[in-house]
Amino acid sequence: MIVATMSLEAEVLAALSTVLDPELDEPITDLGFVRSIEIDEHGVSVHVRLPTSFCSPNFAYLMVSDARDALRRVEDIGRVHVFLDDHHDSEKINAGMAADAGFRGTFGVEAEDSLDELRLIFQRKAHTAAMERCIEDRLKNSGLAVSDIYRLRLRNLPGGQFKEALLRRRATLGLDIAPDSSVFVDELGVPVPPDDIPLRLRFAKSVRISIEGNSHFCRGLLATRYEDEEDLATRITNTRLVTRSAS
Repeated sequence: MIVATMSLEAEVLAALSTVLDPELDEPITDLGFVRSIEIDEHGVSVHVRLPTSFCSPNFAYLMVSDARDALRRVEDIGRVHVFLDDHHDSEKINAGMAADAGFRGTFGVEAEDSLDELRLIFQRKAHTAAMERCIEDRLKNSGLAVSDIYRLRLRNLPGGQFKEALLRRRATLGLDIAPDSSVFVDELGVPVPPDDIPLRLRFAKSVRISIEGNSHFCRGLLATRYEDEEDLATRITNTRLVTRSAS
């Protein structure tokens, strides 16, 4: 039997890489949002930073909460603390996290929507963008015409990152991922009627462009805000020095 080892630092980073910025649909580790990771005998403390002090508190809470939940799934991690730095609601969010108060408990009457409702909105946007990327790829690299999009099935998509991303997002939303499923569907998984495709495709493209544009903009803001922090790299310290094993 071959046994693969993974350091505790690697496990922590892997867990955090599953946490997405809800609007940008990218891992917080790739975006440079994880400022520091401190591991000791008691557990792990993570500090998260954002491009501006006025980023949406809903998004901020979602990322911090998801980061804590992801870290708690790491075996034998110990106590988990996740802090939000340099945000106008840092004190409120950090206090709510420490008390396990939840979204409504943290924001009270300000929490008009539940965290699940907020998450669903952005999961659907991410799915829309993923569909458009796959369809645009087929329009550019095959004989597919806009009038034929209604015929496009998941099995017609080539393997690769576009298809993998689409399948992940459909699975997250509970949509059909069977090979014969239509690629272009609405938020409930119902195929888009042929007559509606041109307009819906333009909308999907605008969603994708918006997400990609926001991502580029936020990266620039973060680099400017923390220009004194070298490479925006995550600072990791580990005084526990535990090696993990998995077969």
